[in-house]
Amino acid sequence: MRRRVLGLAVAVVTLAGAAGCGSSDSGGGTSSASGGKKTQVTVGVIPIVDVAPLYLGQKQGFFARRGIELRMVTAQGGAAIIPGVVSGQFQFGFSNTTSLMLAQTKGVPVKSVVNGAASNGKVGADVTGVLVKKDSPVKSAKHLAGRSVAVNTLQNIGDTTVRESVREDGGDPAKVKFVEIPFDQMPAALDGGRVDAAWMGEPAQTVAKAQGARVIASPFAETDPKLTVATWFTSTKIAQQNPELVKKFTEAMTESLEYATGHPDEARQILTAYTKISGDVLAKLILPSWPPQVDVASLEKLAALGEEDGIFGGKKPDIQALFS
Repeated sequence: MRRRVLGLAVAVVTLAGAAGCGSSDSGGGTSSASGGKKTQVTVGVIPIVDVAPLYLGQKQGFFARRGIELRMVTAQGGAAIIPGVVSGQFQFGFSNTTSLMLAQTKGVPVKSVVNGAASNGKVGADVTGVLVKKDSPVKSAKHLAGRSVAVNTLQNIGDTTVRESVREDGGDPAKVKFVEIPFDQMPAALDGGRVDAAWMGEPAQTVAKAQGARVIASPFAETDPKLTVATWFTSTKIAQQNPELVKKFTEAMTESLEYATGHPDEARQILTAYTKISGDVLAKLILPSWPPQVDVASLEKLAALGEEDGIFGGKKPDIQALFS
């Protein structure tokens, strides 16, 4: 755990020193494209289905109408995006809620501004799942004890919710061996026998299913059917010094969430703009829920589980301060 915290601190310092491509003030750069002045906003994202509303909102002009010109930069996970936002490399970022809680307990100045994605509440058909090979002896979550499970980031929302699934199924969560592997590499890692199981988001889990893998647990839905999985966030500096930019981004993102909810086929199709997936995979993708508001009760439960796992080093996340 100490190494993970040190890594976050070093990343913040490194990015802060190399943030020449970011803005020196509390907002992005400006341009006069299309005859009007626009604010250039760089956003840190993860190449998963959860961020589809951002791309849809860009396509539909929700951001442009508010004078925002978006530039997306991909990263492996929310834990990697947070230092970029704090340093000024990104003005906004997408992160799972455990990463944000961890950052807050370590004094990292971040603030959630609008909801990102939530569990769809469907056990066996949620936006993330733990998958095993077709012939695996693992039949349910309790059988993960003593076996290796891939997650995209260690000591985070993946292993916390997987442990809860194991616990609820009567297994020993302390005996699960977690291995850090990027989402897009998980199907091959599982199929090749590098790990016994993998906790995957979309489109990785649909790719793995096409290779014969099967779902044995749905950690998000099993933790809380309304679990707020991730949110869009900024630095406290931008939140305090440029509230108008935050307001416009939040409004555009809220409109994007509502549009994605009402147009699921378009949400699937927009993935071709930022992932390399085939038409067959698109049709089978499982979508998350995209409510405009966070579910505070689910966040409090997630925080309690993180405390139980020792992720926060004995400190308690301030849910209201971070997500209100």
